[in-house]
Amino acid sequence: MIVCSRRYSLVTHIKKRSALVAFALLVVSCSSEPPKSLVTPLTPVTKQPLPSQPEQQHQPVRGVWLATVSRLDWPPVLSVNLSNAENRVKQQQNALTQKLDKLKSLGINTVFFQVKPDGTALWTSRILPWSDMLTGKIGEDPGYDPLQFMLDEAHKRGMKVHAWFNPYRVSVNTKPSTVTELNRTLTLHPASVFVLHRDWIRTASDRFVLDPGIPEARDWITSIVAEVVARYPVDGVQFDDYFYAETPGSTLNDSQTYKRYGQGFASKADWRRHNTQTLIEQVSHTIKQLNPNVEFGVSPAGVWRNLSHDPAGSDTRGAAAYDEAYADTRRWVQQGLLDYIAPQLYWPFSRQAARYDVLAKWWAEVVKPTNTRLYIGIALYKVGEPSKNEPDWTIKGGVPELKNQIDLNESVPQINGTILFRENYLNQPQTQDAVHYLKNRWGS
Repeated sequence: MIVCSRRYSLVTHIKKRSALVAFALLVVSCSSEPPKSLVTPLTPVTKQPLPSQPEQQHQPVRGVWLATVSRLDWPPVLSVNLSNAENRVKQQQNALTQKLDKLKSLGINTVFFQVKPDGTALWTSRILPWSDMLTGKIGEDPGYDPLQFMLDEAHKRGMKVHAWFNPYRVSVNTKPSTVTELNRTLTLHPASVFVLHRDWIRTASDRFVLDPGIPEARDWITSIVAEVVARYPVDGVQFDDYFYAETPGSTLNDSQTYKRYGQGFASKADWRRHNTQTLIEQVSHTIKQLNPNVEFGVSPAGVWRNLSHDPAGSDTRGAAAYDEAYADTRRWVQQGLLDYIAPQLYWPFSRQAARYDVLAKWWAEVVKPTNTRLYIGIALYKVGEPSKNEPDWTIKGGVPELKNQIDLNESVPQINGTILFRENYLNQPQTQDAVHYLKNRWGS
């Protein structure tokens, strides 16, 4: 986003079809060698008949992103400092159930829960160490499984959960203390990818990231998604917009990777887009081979390409995913690789460089001839915040702008839902008029 050990057996209905997957996951968990691709050995699986599934009825999504990176939404910062593990678990679980109760009362039916904020996990993983977001230390067992707890509590309330992954981020900074903490995991099982595969690691946007051009790194990401889909009853999997994430002062140095793997491409940009495309294809196919009912979606930057650069682009002047994140998001929709796409349209109707209505209607036309559903991400974090360029967010508490955006979403047939970024802004003083409006509109 703009900001982003229990041993489960494979679920029963995929046991017979997934022996190869179980073996692949076991290889990943027991070796520091780069994992093999989960796609190639799974090819025979698709030749076997899948159990017939009833056509799913998709209710309009009323969703919210719940971020765990830097503990933005959850868990409570104070809980991490508790010396008593039992009290920490209780406080974290209570905080999550209280959030779910509030979301339920507002009419929210889908939570996009960040389970991989960086190179760590918020589930019992054989591939990634435990997230330090839970205990303050990478690899320390929190005493419960947050993903399983979220699934149990949300499903109990009739809400769906999509596991939200940041695919390439390894850390949120490159401080010496962070390096020390990552190096400390070498003795852990599992250890951080930072120490197991140091040759995959690059620096970009002042963070440690995986190099998207390395095939084994993409296979490793695919294996992580496979682990969650195989072991947990998630309703969906979502990637955020961090594919190639650079800043002018901190670019990703992949020149050697390009020299090794980029032959035959007209440009480095085309090669980078190929790498992102390959990851999306691998993950999409793997999810469907494991469980066809798990939805796969991406939440990219709102602008695919600008009309000034491409006749198929939108009439906007914003940062484009195609050119800056090297993500050809429109193509993924056209090729049927995604069950849904959730572009982040974080601007008001009056923002001429990237008008909300212009972009929402452009995306509606993109999905129109496809089977990909369209959910629109809207900027709850801007509601009530003074802005010189976007004053509409403060007019009458931001309610008129919010109403106009949801009205448009619910009036265009191709738009199947709205997702709010992000959960903790529902609890801020400046958004309370908007929260009251949402409860009256969506709540029971």
